Amino acid sequence: MENTLESDRLWEDRDVRFDVPLNQMKMRPGERLIDYLDSIEDTKGNNGERGRLMVTNLRIIWHSKTLPRINLSVGFNAVINISTRTAESKLRGTTEALYILTRCNNTRFEFIFTNLVPETPRLFTSVLAVHRAYETTKMYRDLKLRGSLIANKTLRLLPLEEVYNKVNGVWNLSSDQGNLGTFYITNVRLVWHAEINESFNVSIPYIQMRAVKIRDSKFGTALVIESLKNAGGYVLGFRIDPVEKLQEVMKEIHSLYRVYSAN
Repeated sequence: MENTLESDRLWEDRDVRFDVPLNQMKMRPGERLIDYLDSIEDTKGNNGERGRLMVTNLRIIWHSKTLPRINLSVGFNAVINISTRTAESKLRGTTEALYILTRCNNTRFEFIFTNLVPETPRLFTSVLAVHRAYETTKMYRDLKLRGSLIANKTLRLLPLEEVYNKVNGVWNLSSDQGNLGTFYITNVRLVWHAEINESFNVSIPYIQMRAVKIRDSKFGTALVIESLKNAGGYVLGFRIDPVEKLQEVMKEIHSLYRVYSAN
């Protein structure tokens, strides 16, 4: 029994893409437009070209005003450094500009954006503030192994996170003998930790799940969760008795994944 979840992989915050189709510039479910600047030059790649820049909670989007097919999508997870330095703009001359250094698929890209509206720091403040907020909310999106997730056998909740179900007696099948532990099923992720060692744990956000399935293993019927390739491509197995309870847990995880992805 299997549910494959990877119908709409989250790439917007992970990738650097050039000249994407217009439908890839639209907001995906859960993506929010934070700021919109109407006179921004892509000084490094399209010097002299007036364009629009959008800052969302996942990425920076720039496109030419005259030719929207000339565009950029820069995910915040790919950003290495943000700084301000002097640049030579064909439209503004020598001026302060926003420099963004990124890395995607082992390739580095540098972007330089110039605000064509003088005497305003809005370009710098918006991008820096949203990137800082993105960096502090990675636990909502990143698969985490052996993190500081549990305190006194209780899950450390993220802001706005709610526990929907706590399931005891869950065996993690990653070792030959298995490890007994507990599931926390929340509105944003699935967390498991071992009973005898709270630091042996895993946090799997729904957005990083590729498939949830039930299949046979050497330990008997098991719940198998596969993560997306960009989340490590992990295959994690868990056993819950009886089988009927295991099936209920799988259905609950799948249902919460759908709700999370739609919002």
